Amino acid sequence: MHSSGISCAISRPLGLLFGVYLAAAACLAQAPAPTVPPPPVPPKPGEEPGRAKIPEDLLGDEHVREEFGVNEFTTPSIRKLFEMLDGLGKLSYDALKRPITRKTPADRIQVSLGLGSLIADGFLIVQCEKVDAMEDVGRALIKYAKVLGTGQRMNRHTQSLFEHSIEGQWDKLRGELALTQADVEAEMVQLRDVDMAHLVSLGGWVRAFEIATRSVADHYSPEKTKRLIRPDITEYYSASLASLNPTLQENAALKALRSGLDELVPLMGTPETESLTLEQVTKLSEKAAQLARIVTDPMKE
Repeated sequence: MHSSGISCAISRPLGLLFGVYLAAAACLAQAPAPTVPPPPVPPKPGEEPGRAKIPEDLLGDEHVREEFGVNEFTTPSIRKLFEMLDGLGKLSYDALKRPITRKTPADRIQVSLGLGSLIADGFLIVQCEKVDAMEDVGRALIKYAKVLGTGQRMNRHTQSLFEHSIEGQWDKLRGELALTQADVEAEMVQLRDVDMAHLVSLGGWVRAFEIATRSVADHYSPEKTKRLIRPDITEYYSASLASLNPTLQENAALKALRSGLDELVPLMGTPETESLTLEQVTKLSEKAAQLARIVTDPMKE
């Protein structure tokens, strides 16, 4: 074949390809630009998929931490839980206290629940202004936090707890205890142990609710009982237990807590209930004490 024939044979397919290219380019130029979906809006704290919504009055500002932006792992603030007790009047520390030891359960689940109950005990001490009692709680908090791997964050708060209690700075103590929970939660997030953060909050609520119901039963008035009518909180924690890792849901203590929470709801009336009778409060207090023992009994062993 002559060189002109070879050149012609090559140029025809190249020309064909070039024509296809031009046609495709023209189509692309006429086609509308692909729509880029807007970035997803992050959920508000307490409204994450798969999690029950946290009652709004239990979201503490300290839980929305700058280092996480919107903290999708937010749990109810033990400080906010304990503020429900403010309307109960003077609490009797001798009637409501429990022995505090530095023994830690072998089970990480029980350690998390126990840590929350210790933070609640700290708020009881603040409420009753018992200076001498804070040291035992502070030392126990350090030990429990170390077991969970959050000791480094905890250490920076405990010295302040001791100092503020000695100086009688009760408002500062409240803030320091609130930050204690928030920092444990932050560490749990970094350790990819978010379920444990929810159990810390649950342990705090169980102990706070035991204190509240016992106080109202001992010093009854219909007005005080209104603070105990919170089925929304109970249902939130029950739903939170149902959303834990399936392996954790098989834990005997968590099964007992979930069952107990479900039994607690009908004893609380409804949000529309105006007040509870002394008999109703007594039954509520007995059930709350049973739940609290699931959390606190392993802390004695």
